[in-house]
Amino acid sequence: MKTFKDIIDSEKPVLVDFFATWCGPCQSLAPILKEVKDSLGERISIIKIDVDKNQALAADYQVRGVPTMMLFQNGKQLWRQSGVLSKQQILQVIHEKAAA
Repeated sequence: MKTFKDIIDSEKPVLVDFFATWCGPCQSLAPILKEVKDSLGERISIIKIDVDKNQALAADYQVRGVPTMMLFQNGKQLWRQSGVLSKQQILQVIHEKAAA
């Protein structure tokens, strides 16, 4: 099984969504992320991390609020933002920050 570090060390950009099942904005972000994945296909990985089940990881990355999204490539954090963004805003960040 791949570790979180293995996943974010990828040459392919990885968008990480730190979320909680009880979080309303997190629920509204889910279909937006699906649209982002549909747009970019294999050029990006999108993973969801449940902060309640992965408290140590959330603490390591100082996730204080959900949803918090982070963009990684080759193990480096390129971007991070809390809150819900539109599909267009997320795509723009990925195009600007990552070499997809």
